[in-house]
Amino acid sequence: MIDLAVVDLSRLQFALTALYHFLFVPLTLGLSFMLVIMESIYVMTRRPIWRTITRFWGVLFGINFVLGVATGLTMEFQFGMNWSYYSHYVGDIFGAPLAIEGLMAFFLEATFVGLMFFGWDKLPRVGHLFVTFMVALGTNLSALWILVANGWMQNPVGAAFNPDTMRMEVVDFMAVIFNPVAQAKFVHTVSAGYVCAAVVVLGISAFYLLKGQHVGFAKRSMTVAAAFGLLSSLSVVVLGDESGYALTDNQKMKLAALEAMWRTEPAPAGLTAFGIPSMEDRHTHFEVKIPYVLGLISTRSIDKPVIGILELVAVAEDRIERGVIAVDALEKVKADHTDMAARAQFETVRNDLGYGLLLKRYVADPRQATPEQIKQAAWDTVPNVPLMFWVFRIMAGIGFLMIGLFATAFVLCTLRKHETRWFLRLAVLAIPLPWIAIESGWLLAEVGRQPWAVEGVLPTFLGASSLTVPQLWTTIIGFTVLYGALAVIEVGLILRAVKKGPFNQHDIVDEPQAEGEPAVA
Repeated sequence: MIDLAVVDLSRLQFALTALYHFLFVPLTLGLSFMLVIMESIYVMTRRPIWRTITRFWGVLFGINFVLGVATGLTMEFQFGMNWSYYSHYVGDIFGAPLAIEGLMAFFLEATFVGLMFFGWDKLPRVGHLFVTFMVALGTNLSALWILVANGWMQNPVGAAFNPDTMRMEVVDFMAVIFNPVAQAKFVHTVSAGYVCAAVVVLGISAFYLLKGQHVGFAKRSMTVAAAFGLLSSLSVVVLGDESGYALTDNQKMKLAALEAMWRTEPAPAGLTAFGIPSMEDRHTHFEVKIPYVLGLISTRSIDKPVIGILELVAVAEDRIERGVIAVDALEKVKADHTDMAARAQFETVRNDLGYGLLLKRYVADPRQATPEQIKQAAWDTVPNVPLMFWVFRIMAGIGFLMIGLFATAFVLCTLRKHETRWFLRLAVLAIPLPWIAIESGWLLAEVGRQPWAVEGVLPTFLGASSLTVPQLWTTIIGFTVLYGALAVIEVGLILRAVKKGPFNQHDIVDEPQAEGEPAVA
């Protein structure tokens, strides 16, 4: 029987390292293109202040870039160490995007990042701008390939199970690349990273203005952050809507869980603004609904229903029963590769094999499962509904707050009222919010996929390595101590850079900016 303690600890370890890694990735994604914008202004205007602005924010980019790379490498090794059967079963598909990410995106970043930091006095202005753009491109391409891999786990297109090798194999790599879930996740994730970077730039600029320090620098940085952040925050909401639409076709259970929709409603379904979901009685208490909104968002129609959890559990039960037939046919093929009747039977139910494997949590041979075990396995396909419900609302709520924050910043910058003190305090306090929303989005995506490592293909509990509980606790404690130390170092470096400010002795002191008058370079 499977040791579920090992599975749960393996999940915990990967969750901790992934959550920590994703503290650095969004800021790196967003700052990379903000640096391109700032340096483009420097190239066009030739004002030294914009060179200073670009170099200062480049320091924060560099700190996050280094730690993002270091923590990302750890995660890739975990696939082989903690999830060896997962790597064996789907490595042909999952490994390809990660390999491309390393060969194309990571090497692209590594080639140009040194030139970006040390080539200021050795490259022409346009040449250095090109280098900065290539770093930004590499950073975002890296995110693309990682999200292609993750998107395949959410929606495993372009691959099929091979009964001869007993593994999943690629049949259409272009389908893997252009997976609609992966594309929606990519644009939504990078937009969230842009918002994160804009909030950091806005918040630190506001801090300088509150202190009356580096006023010209802070006003210019705040203006860039306001425009960039407003566009990014609007795109996050729009592209998040597209991600929700993708769930309707590919992850119906995740959509039903995050809305705590226990039963199918007449179309168009209402959006639950507030409620208290209960897994015990399978009901959402004190429910407050906004009519029609969920149906319009998730189906783009007024006549298509959003399927409820109870109906989806019934579908899962049927698929598990067909999965038992698939397991039986596969066992016959393993015993006799020339058994054409068994192969033909397997082909009719091959898409339900993963559901049959869900029974291995309760019985070694799924063919021996009882009706009660089949029902229990069907309910295993329901993720943690209360967690999904509230995490989604935290993420969405912060998303709309970001639109309000940046809209206000844009108006104030346009009116040259940068030093509105109540807003500056609000901007400083808002710095942690994007990370809360981003980590909530990660939880939503990964917890919502459970019990699957690969949706409908491989249950999570079958993917873990044959480790022991003491081994896992040792590595969890080790990672916690190491990453805790790195967190202290990272925060210390950022605070030191902010305290030092953007100007060195050889730089211009600062540029006063009178009301309505451009600063003098």
